[in-house]
Amino acid sequence: MINKKYLLLASLCSVMAAQPVFAQESESTSAKWSSRDMTYRGQGYDVLDTNYVPGFRMKQHRKFLNHQYAFPAKPRNMWEIGVGLGLYNVSGDVPTEMLWQTKGGGYGFHAHVRKAWGYVLSTRLQYNYGIAKGMQWQEERNYKHNPAWNQAYNAAQTGGSGITDPVFYNYRMESHQLNFDLIASLNNIRFHKARTGISAYAFLGLGALAYNTHVNALDANNQPYNFYNIVGDPTQTPQIHENRKEIRDKLKAGMDNTYETDAENERDRRRPEIFNNKTLDFAPSFGIGFQFKVSKHVNIALEDRVTMPWSEDLLDGQRWASQVYGDPVLSGRNDGINYLSLGVNFNLGSSRKNVEPLYWLNPLDHAYSELSYPRHMILPDPVLPDSDGDGITDQFDKCPGTPAGVAVDSHGCPMDTDGDGVPDDRDKQLITPTECQPVDADGVGKCPCPEGCGTAVSTCGSIGSGSISFDNNSSKIRPAAQAQLAALAAQMQANPTCKVVITGAGNGSKIQQQRSWDHVNAIIEYMSEKHGIDRNRFIFQYGQAGEANSVMYRSAMNGEEGPANVAPPFPNLRKD
Repeated sequence: MINKKYLLLASLCSVMAAQPVFAQESESTSAKWSSRDMTYRGQGYDVLDTNYVPGFRMKQHRKFLNHQYAFPAKPRNMWEIGVGLGLYNVSGDVPTEMLWQTKGGGYGFHAHVRKAWGYVLSTRLQYNYGIAKGMQWQEERNYKHNPAWNQAYNAAQTGGSGITDPVFYNYRMESHQLNFDLIASLNNIRFHKARTGISAYAFLGLGALAYNTHVNALDANNQPYNFYNIVGDPTQTPQIHENRKEIRDKLKAGMDNTYETDAENERDRRRPEIFNNKTLDFAPSFGIGFQFKVSKHVNIALEDRVTMPWSEDLLDGQRWASQVYGDPVLSGRNDGINYLSLGVNFNLGSSRKNVEPLYWLNPLDHAYSELSYPRHMILPDPVLPDSDGDGITDQFDKCPGTPAGVAVDSHGCPMDTDGDGVPDDRDKQLITPTECQPVDADGVGKCPCPEGCGTAVSTCGSIGSGSISFDNNSSKIRPAAQAQLAALAAQMQANPTCKVVITGAGNGSKIQQQRSWDHVNAIIEYMSEKHGIDRNRFIFQYGQAGEANSVMYRSAMNGEEGPANVAPPFPNLRKD
């Protein structure tokens, strides 16, 4: 049975282990938004990053990135190894001895390797070694069928009259246990918090137990103990002042610690050649545990395992229940093993290619992050009405109703290259010198045009700036954007010496960088093939911060140069 000291030790271990955990949780496991690369780091890794996806799952992940499948592929995760030690005790017919009692008690240690196969289920292979001890404080006389005691103690030694020698049952059990555990995480799926610093779990185990039990029946001279000399003769001098602790202390003080006598056992199930004369049995087990996170690679675990051997009532060397009259009978219940342990676990694997074991991650984190900070979510196209189709939305169009095909500036007003108040589409003198203005209704000045005035070059400031949006994962230019690019082409044709900078956004992952390149390249090719604009008049920029499906354009500043052709960053990720 687990007494108050046992529970006190467990509580103390829990409190000590939890001290550094909650501070760590606030620093390293909380979700955060990165303004530098516009990504949400709730799980500690980017779901869109293909580095965490093993090759055999890339087909699914590509479908996810291409919006052909709603679920991302499961990331590659680390293995866990761990070691620990704790209290190892048998629950049986003879009371167990705890570690802090006189001359020690049961103890054990373990080592394991664990792998997560999902966010809830994982498996573990664990080896346990244990020493369990027990001592009975009441005397026993009805041990007729127990060979560990009836061979050394009998009525003849007491001098006759059929009086049986008193004995005090005790044992020392040594065991080796190998378990294969199925573990279920209980609290990593959270609805109101990104992650937790404490992992609770329950497990079922199947395994094998090899054990051997001995009793301390003989003294240093290999002779039976005279227990009357140790605790007195209760039939002659009542020991009413003694309690169980005092009796146990006297027994331990008067007995050695050799455990030289082989306890009763199932000899047909012993395997002397392999297990050093130990009994082998099938051993199911179950238990619960708590892990306290210290860092991404280290955690502390407090766990309790209960093992119920399939057919064993001899772990403590005793299976007979005494009767006041008549022979002893079988107790009718099997012994069990309790192992309360404190361990330290390590997560193995490169952080660049492996996430933490999945039982530390919240599978809802990606869904919640998309709801709050959408990067991969398919959103409806924004409704930006442009009644006159000049590429400038009505909200910003200062000249609504511009005729189709008329080049406009960034405010949606018809271009007026010479600033004489007559739009270029109706100006019969496109470049009118300032000294010849004002002009008539046809844009013709009041004086003859000086030689060369009609070839004057306007500044690049007449080329407007703007942005173009693409559908998710598409490089196709939409109709509204085509009208906008037609206006830009007219402006560039009116300013043949000016260059335009095309800048694509999207740098959160490799796939975003490649899509950013695709968008910029699609615009330049469209302007070259559709409107005949020389490709060398564009400056190619991509992978900048911003919304991943947008492209900005503007006139180049004086002296600003840049390549018109750039090699794709990740050609294997180009969309067919």
